[in-house]
Formats: sequence, structure tokens, C-alpha cells
Amino acid sequence: MGESERSNAGLQRGLRVKRALAQRTSLIARLKLDEFWRTPRLGWALLIAAAFVFAATMLASWTRQQPLAAIGRTMTETRIVRVPFSVEDTATTVKVRELARQRTPRVYVAEALALAEIENSLLTLPALLAPAASLEQVDPKLRETFALTPEAFAEVRAELVEGQASTAWTERVRRFTLDLQRSPILDAATFQRENQEGLNQQLRLILPPPARPGAEGAPPPSVLVPRRNALSAGDVPALRSELDAMARQAGFGPGSRWAVVARLTTTPLATYRFDETATTTDQNAAAGMIPTVVTEVPAGQVIFRRGDVLTQAQAELFAAALSKAADAEAMLQYWLRRLGIAAVIAGVTLAIGGYVALFVPRIRRNPLRMVGVAGLLLGTLALACVSTAMAPGFAALTVVAPTVLTAVVLAIAYDQRVALAFSTLHGILVCTALDQDIGAYAVLTTGIATAIWPLREIRDRNTFLRLSLVAGVGLAAATFLVGLFERPLDSGTLIRVLRELLVDAGLAASGALVIGGFTLFLLPTIERIFDVTTGLTLIELRDPKQPLLRELQQRAPGTYNHSLTVASIAEAAAEAVNANTLLAYVGALYHDIGKMNKPEYFVENRSGGPNKHDKLSPAMSLLIIVAHVKDGLELAREFDLPRSLRHFIESHHGTTLVEYFYHRARQQALRAAAQQRAESDNDELTEGARAPHHSQPPHDHPSDQPEEHADLPDEVEYRYPGPKPQTKEAAILMIADAVESATRTLAEPTPARIEALVQEIASRRLNDGQFDECDMTLRDLHAITESIARTLAAIYHGRVVYPTTSGPTTVPAPTASAGSPQSGR
Repeated sequence: MGESERSNAGLQRGLRVKRALAQRTSLIARLKLDEFWRTPRLGWALLIAAAFVFAATMLASWTRQQPLAAIGRTMTETRIVRVPFSVEDTATTVKVRELARQRTPRVYVAEALALAEIENSLLTLPALLAPAASLEQVDPKLRETFALTPEAFAEVRAELVEGQASTAWTERVRRFTLDLQRSPILDAATFQRENQEGLNQQLRLILPPPARPGAEGAPPPSVLVPRRNALSAGDVPALRSELDAMARQAGFGPGSRWAVVARLTTTPLATYRFDETATTTDQNAAAGMIPTVVTEVPAGQVIFRRGDVLTQAQAELFAAALSKAADAEAMLQYWLRRLGIAAVIAGVTLAIGGYVALFVPRIRRNPLRMVGVAGLLLGTLALACVSTAMAPGFAALTVVAPTVLTAVVLAIAYDQRVALAFSTLHGILVCTALDQDIGAYAVLTTGIATAIWPLREIRDRNTFLRLSLVAGVGLAAATFLVGLFERPLDSGTLIRVLRELLVDAGLAASGALVIGGFTLFLLPTIERIFDVTTGLTLIELRDPKQPLLRELQQRAPGTYNHSLTVASIAEAAAEAVNANTLLAYVGALYHDIGKMNKPEYFVENRSGGPNKHDKLSPAMSLLIIVAHVKDGLELAREFDLPRSLRHFIESHHGTTLVEYFYHRARQQALRAAAQQRAESDNDELTEGARAPHHSQPPHDHPSDQPEEHADLPDEVEYRYPGPKPQTKEAAILMIADAVESATRTLAEPTPARIEALVQEIASRRLNDGQFDECDMTLRDLHAITESIARTLAAIYHGRVVYPTTSGPTTVPAPTASAGSPQSGR
């Protein structure tokens, strides 16, 4: 055969092997799907999937009708009005109503006491001057108040009629007071505010109540006056000028006019005060009378263009356009649109279900886990939709963070592959609900990958710090780079868009930091809900200062040392097959904690003296030995050990046979049967000596077949109750536990003998069906036995002979008594 023919033959063989492997993989997948299809849990899976699709469709339909655009942000696309509609022009309405408020006259309430005091002082002035014959005889205080001059004194006294003010004087005072009521004197601050605020040119004055009988219950009169009538108490020259003009108009002469003006300007007081409550009421009433401004929006009108900075008016128009377009949809359009959304979500749900059926048996076999995963996916989807609809300006955070959180939780609860598959599919749901493009999905995928990468094993809190830093950098870079080709980068918008991209990158990075801290805070809750145990918890449980381990060390020190040795063996074996080394180690530490209840019945805890099992029947010894599994489970529940560690306790013997006590019971049954036969033979001989001798044909005696006539124990009764190991780590512990005990019974534990012992025990467990329920392959079993043999050979290595004066001595190997079969293993 030539070289080319041999090459072709080899190529053909390779192709046949590849086809066979592909067919085998396809067959396995079909078998798994068939198993899932026939299981009763299929009904639960379909019900959960249908509920998930319905809820997610409703959520996505609602979200897509929301205006997911933030005011002040640069728009990345152009939007137009699809159907004509009338819309309330809120901005114009607010503007017109505010203008009406500003044009509403401000309300001032008269200081009735001050006005009455001024009026009374002016009316009684002539009578007060009547007793004085000259200006010098007038009371100095009165003279100062009215700034009386000889001319004013003479003019006012001329108004006396029989010691009282004349009617003309009284009438002039009334006219002056009436004018004063319509020319309010305001304090300086109020006067300044009145001239600076508002567009109104009038004031509404609440006049003093009329002093006439029957007017007590009537509302005080009010009057509108020009704003220019207001006078400032702080501007005395202007006030004196205005009051002088009012006094002249009222008919006062030059002297009396001076006195009247002096009365109000010597110590000027405000005659009106601002009434804020009444002013607000009037302004609101005026604004309420303005009807809502309605604008007709034609179809095709541009709401905003790519590159525009969204304003409040544009945002309101956008929201109204979406709402009106949804209302104008025909029934067929409405259902077709939702049917399309439901189809996408159903496709994603089918993909998730298929992945579960093929690769995630922990979820496939447990409806509660299905509910938990569906609730997580739906809850984070709702978080993304609601938060983005409420705060679209934070979309860089709200769109990405929920999906990354989903990935982190699933990586902790299951593994990285499950987290990657589920979260990438969840990203499709988020992008569908929020109308995001491929760029947003790229950012989501980056966040998922960078967040899952550090979570292969959680052994310390720094894992979450690394998660936050790596995912934060990845999200920030992806957000910025994706924005560079999605955002408008025109010369007029470049700086603004770059600034927005930096803000978005910071928001995305902060989301990663929040997720890391939030996950660390909720880690115990996640472990409890999903029934998982992280490396962080396992490291805490492997601490020798744990109360349960300290109690085991004190009450059963031999069992504790045995557990430490088994833990080291199991850890190395788990590493050989890429199993969870930390879980195997900690599970081995706690697997025999039930022995502390009756430590003296297990040989590793004996310190000499008689064996307690010698006085017990095999059945009673069996109950004590087997009970350490049940006692261990009770202690595990009492100390709240995780369920994953409880499985090591209940399955480290599986359903194996307690061989020592089974064979002991068997020997006792055989001895009892033999004794019974011997007694029967003696009775027959005695009878034969008395009876006449006859020749009898030879026959089989029962002693020739002892087992057939002995009451032998049932092997099933001498087996552990199980369950069998469900995980690779539990199977490793079963082998390591049995081998470590058996190795200590070897007189000369050489590497060859140890390897043969390990192979024998592993083969017996395999043939006994103890590994039928875990995912361990023959290749794994071979690697495990090799690792255990190497570890045990290193532990029980040969000793160096040291010369002494009395002759050579050798440090002895471990004695057989340490691993007596009476230990029950």
C-alpha cells in the first residue's frame, strides 16, 4: 500500500470516528429530551413556561409604549408623528396661566387702627389748640407731631367754632382721609417688591370696614387703584410731596396743610400691609379662568431629530404621540404587535427550556428550582423595564445592571456555563422589551462575560471586589466604544455627546460596583434560596474552631483525625478529576460527626480495654454502627450545616454492606445450626442403640448441606439505608473513607499493596452499584483511584532505620488495631 493510500485510509477512519461521535452526541441529546418529555415534571415545566411568557409579554408590551427618552439628552434617532391628534399644549397653558397670575392685582389690607388714629388726630387738632393763646402755650409733643408754625397755629385756630372744629375743617379732613385710603402708604421693603414683581398695573385695596350700624357682618369693601398711587414710607421727600398735593386738593390752607403733612411724615407709618393669602387666591382664580391651550398635531410632524437635545415640550409631545398611536391602532394591529413580542419571548423561553432539559438536571428534576429561575429572570426583567421607564436618563445603568445581576446570581447558584447561557438569553428579552439595538446587546454581553469570569470559585470576599473592578472596566469601555458609532458626532454635538458618553460609562461602571456589593450582602440569602454552598461558606466551615468540629475533636479525637486524613485524600482525588476540591475536603471533615454520640463503639476512638461489641449481638452492633449516619444528619440540622454537606453525611456509606457484623451474624447462625444438628444426631444415635439394627440405604445427612438448613441473616438487613452518592465529590468520599480505614489494617502498607487495596475497594463499590446515581465515569474512577493510592502511599511511607546501642530498630507502621473491621466501615 502506497503512502497516499495509507493517508486516505487514515483520513477515512478519522471521518468515520467523527461521524460516530456526532451520532453518539445526537443520540444522547435525544435520549435526554425523551426522558424529560416522559417525566411527570413536564407539566410543571410547561405551566411555568406559559406563565413566564405571558408575564414577560405583558411587561414588554407596556414598556415599549413608554417614552424611553430623557430630557436634556442628545437624541440618536429622528421621531415623527404617525397619526394626527389634538394635544394639550402644557407649556403654553402654563405660560398663559402664569402671565394671568402676574397680571392679577396684588391685595393690600388697610391698617384700620393707623388710619383711624390719623383721622382722629386731624379732627381733634383745632380743639386741642383751643386752650392755647399762643404757639408757645401748645403742648411740646403736640407741637412736634404736627410741626406747628405760627402760621399753621393761627390757621388751625381759625377753624374753631365754640371750642370745636368747624364743619369745614371736618369736611376737609374727611376728604383727605378718603384720598389717603386710596393712596396706600407701604413700608420700604413692600413698596420695592411691588415695583419689581408682577405685571399688574393695579392694586386691590381692602378698605377699613364702614363704621355704620348694621355693617358689622358685611365683608370689608375693596377698591382697585393704579399702582402709581402707592407711596413709600421710606421715601419721606416723595411722601411729603404727594401728601401736600392731597391736602391741597382736600381744601387745606397753606399753614394747616403743613400741619397735616407733618402729622404723617414726622414718624411715617404704613397704612396698608400685603395680604399674601388673598393675593394667591386671586391669582389662582385668574389662572383657573384660562382654558387649556390645545394644539393640533398633524401626521408627519417631526417630534425631534437625531442630534437634538430633548426638551420638556418635545418629551411631552413624544409621550402623547405614542399614546395616541396606540389608541388609534386597530384590533388586528394591536394583537399582531403583541403576538410578535410573545413569539420572541416564547422562542427565548424555549431555548432556556431546551438548555435546562439537556444540560441542567438540577433544574430539570425540581419544579421549585424551575420557579426560582423563572422568578429571577422575570424579576430582573421587570427591574430593567420599570427603572428605565421611570428614569430613562440612567439607561446606561438600568438596561445593563439587571442582566449582569442575573448572571452573577446564576453563576453562584449553578455554574458559569448556566449563567452564561441564561443571562445572554435574558439580554435578548431586555433588548426586546426596551427596544434596544445590537449595540446595547453587545454591552450586555460584555458585562455578562466580565462578571462571570471571576466567579469560577468564591473562596474569599476579594472575589466580589475583582468582579466589580473587572466588570466595571469592561462595561465602561463597551459603553463608550459602542456609543462612538451609535451617537451623532457632528461638529455641533461632538463635545456634548462625548460628555454624555463619559457619564454613561461612569453609570455602567457604578452598576458593576453596586452589583458586587449587593451580591456580597445577599450571598447568604442566595445560598439559602438556591440551596447552594459557596467556597466562602465552605472556608468558614473548614475552620477547626467551628463549634461542631471542636466538639468532634473533644468527644471523638480518633474520628476527628480519621476525618482529617480522609479530607486530605478526598481533596487530592477531587483535584484529579476537576471536581470541587473544597467541597470534598469540608464534606469529609463532617461526614462522621454522628460518631461523637457513641464514640467508644468505634475502633478509632478506643484506647485499649475490652471491645464493647463483644458483649452485643451482631444485630445490636449493626444498629449502633448504622445510627451514626442518622445521628450525623440530626447534628447537621441542629448546627444548620448546608444541605450539600448533609449529603456527604448520609451517602458516604451509600447502601453498602456492613460486612464484619454480617459475617459475624452469619457465623453465629451457622454455629447455631451445627449445634442443633449435633444434638439431633446424638438423639438419633441414642434411639438407634435401643432399636433393632436394620440395614438402611445410605442417604444425605443434613450436615452435608449446612447453609440450606441454617437460619442465615438477610444481606439487605445489614446494609446502610443510603442514599447512594449523588455527586462526584460524595463518591470520592465513599472510596477515600473505606480505603483509609482498610489501609490501616495492612501489616506492611507498601505502595503496591495500597494500590491493590484501593483498586479492590473501588471495584467492589462499582460492582455493588454505589456509583449508579452520580455522574462519575470509568475514566474518573481510574483517576480517583490513582490519586488515592499516591496519597496513601505518601502517608504510610516506609520508615528509616536508626542505629541504637541495643541494636537496630524500626519505627513501626500503623497497627492493625487502628482499623479493625469492628469500626463498621
